[in-house]
Amino acid sequence: MKNLLRVLTYGILAIPIAFLGLPLYIYLPNFYVNEVGMNVAVVGAVLFIARLLDMFADPFIGRLSDTRIKRKNMILIGSVLILIGFYFLTHPTSNSSIMYLLVFSVLTYIGFSLVNIPYLALNAQLGKDYYDNTRLSFSREICTILGILTALLLPYLFNVSENSKESLDLIYTSLLVVLPVVLVFFLLNIKSIKQVEVKYSFIETLKKFYKDFSKSKNIFIAFILNNLANAIPATLFLFYVELVLKREDLIGILLIVYFLSGVISLPIWIYLSKKISKQKVWIISMSMASVVFCFVPFLNEGDYIAFSIISILTGMSLGADMAIPTSIQSDIAKRSEVLGNQVSGLLFGFWAMITKFSLAFAVVITFGVLELVGFDSKNPDNLSLVTISLLYSILPVICKIIAIIFVINYKELH
Repeated sequence: MKNLLRVLTYGILAIPIAFLGLPLYIYLPNFYVNEVGMNVAVVGAVLFIARLLDMFADPFIGRLSDTRIKRKNMILIGSVLILIGFYFLTHPTSNSSIMYLLVFSVLTYIGFSLVNIPYLALNAQLGKDYYDNTRLSFSREICTILGILTALLLPYLFNVSENSKESLDLIYTSLLVVLPVVLVFFLLNIKSIKQVEVKYSFIETLKKFYKDFSKSKNIFIAFILNNLANAIPATLFLFYVELVLKREDLIGILLIVYFLSGVISLPIWIYLSKKISKQKVWIISMSMASVVFCFVPFLNEGDYIAFSIISILTGMSLGADMAIPTSIQSDIAKRSEVLGNQVSGLLFGFWAMITKFSLAFAVVITFGVLELVGFDSKNPDNLSLVTISLLYSILPVICKIIAIIFVINYKELH
């Protein structure tokens, strides 16, 4: 019972973090294109630059959480920055400029990094063994999905789902209430991890880090590709449902179905992870999503039932796809002998940097290609619709197939 409480206490912080992630990755680009009126390519470029500026800070944030600033203190500081940055990001003025979007995107991203990197690093340090790392990872991802579902449902419960501005306002207000409450509970009940004096400089640490983890390069590459494969449809989801399927009224329901499928299927993935290796579970998850997504290009206007089935099946792979990679990362951190296991923050700083690069690259690719074909969100032509459909489905499948090849070549140790 005590161990279960420890696992649940660790996971609960993911709920308010998910409140931020959903609008930031799915709604924000669409909001600035349709509501603020910025050019689609400009929004993509600005968010890409913001991600680049932020992601280069991630290894340094990870290093600080290992050696200088307690992880819990860093999470507290990051939470304050999130509340400030996210408010201005989702409440632009009538004359908001490109610089406005850039500044508050960077501030929000940095705040998110200060929370997320030490939070992920705690997984490696709190986990007692190979399987306990998995339990902590699944607890975090269950709470992540629950947070996403809550953020999706709120606009419908308050009858503001048709208004993106009011929906974002509601999500921010909810974050303003939930984050402080959960944060206090988390900080009071998660044990502190003491920093130790590291005898290597940052550059020396990076060299030893590279030498120690070079054997895990296949997982790093697979992680990049899989994140890119997940980020592309997340970026285009609203455009696809609204313009290709022409069922804007079903956006919330489809997202709920997708994430709810992820929650329901989690026990299956947990069971499989105990019976077979995490590596094989991840391969099964990505393969399943790839096969199902191949049917998306054959869908036309009004095919929402078929798309709902696809959403259910791809949603089922979500839990494993979210939890297994970070669990493997925790295993890698624990295996480090060269640096005395004091690199979990640095490691997850690099993982976070990779994730952000993938997300930023997804926005640049999709919005850039849409600009090249003359995409107009108000009156899209047939070429634009076909491009959205292919980008949304086929490109992610290609990325996942290549990722699977790299995961197969990874030699898992436990």
